Amino acid sequence: MNIGELEHKLIAAARNNPPSDRVPYAFEKRIMERLKKPVLADHWSIWGQALWRATAPCVAIMLLFTAWTVLSPSTSPADGDIDQALENTVMASFEAEPVAELNR
Repeated sequence: MNIGELEHKLIAAARNNPPSDRVPYAFEKRIMERLKKPVLADHWSIWGQALWRATAPCVAIMLLFTAWTVLSPSTSPADGDIDQALENTVMASFEAEPVAELNR
């Protein structure tokens, strides 16, 4: 259907059905009371919306770091030395202190 033809039909239908002069009883009062009421913020929905908006950047960062890890040249120790490298890393802070301070 042509958009112009549809527009003309809709305008003709609107002209054939004029708006009513009747207004529901106390319509103005109901609207004014509704406008006076403060809108209560639903904190859980605000929090949920913020978390959903954060999913795309988090997934993008995760994929970026995954690609970086997979595509970067390996600088890790050989497979047999992983346990020793982990132990050295964990114990590095203890080995940095002098032995005399540990004996007190």
